[in-house]
Amino acid sequence: MKNTTLLLLIVMIFSQSQLMATEFEKDVFQTSKGELTISFIGHGTLMMKFNDKVIHIDPVSGYADYASLPKADLILITHEHGDHLDAKAIDAVKKDNTSIVLTAKCNEKYKGTDVMKNGDTKMFDGIEVTAVPAYNIKHVRAEGQPFHPKGVGNGYVIRFGNKKVYVAGDTENIPEMADLKAIDIAFLPMNLPYTMTPEMCAEAAKSFQPKILYPYHFGDTDTKELLNLLKYQNKIEVRIRKLN
Repeated sequence: MKNTTLLLLIVMIFSQSQLMATEFEKDVFQTSKGELTISFIGHGTLMMKFNDKVIHIDPVSGYADYASLPKADLILITHEHGDHLDAKAIDAVKKDNTSIVLTAKCNEKYKGTDVMKNGDTKMFDGIEVTAVPAYNIKHVRAEGQPFHPKGVGNGYVIRFGNKKVYVAGDTENIPEMADLKAIDIAFLPMNLPYTMTPEMCAEAAKSFQPKILYPYHFGDTDTKELLNLLKYQNKIEVRIRKLN
């Protein structure tokens, strides 16, 4: 009897952990061409569903059990660092016909289907994807090399019907952000020393005025600082989700 009870307890704990691993916060948006659901998986990792299409962005095994998640029609990889490019996660979620979009540097480590550089735009089953710059100016390694050199990584602007979503990747508040137009939803990174301070993140958001801003990739950074910095403006709605 004791052994049976112990076995049942183990099964319950395992089942609960598996359930928790596949339950993520979600926000739903209505577009001119259907419903967009964004799941907040963790750190720089997101999943989006648009009608019957599934998009995984920077899937990483440490943040989800990808064997249990919906298979991808489109995978977007921002850059080659291990917390963004994870071959195991990509292999777990891809199908035979999955489009895997990545940078030239990423393609040296994992062969994708579409290499995009800053400024490129491509269509994937009615979803328009534009690669935009993502890089450091101020934050550098000990030898003076930026953590993310200019021209190596991508951010992505993804168009879902009449909605535009900007996923910035690892970047600072670079001048090119001022060129972004009519962004409905933005994901901006906010952790040191690799991306932005709350002050830099606030300045980045002010430069292109997204309707909704999600800080992501924020580690131990206090997201309340960003809320305070943007509390006196009424154009940008800041939403905090579990994306540390």
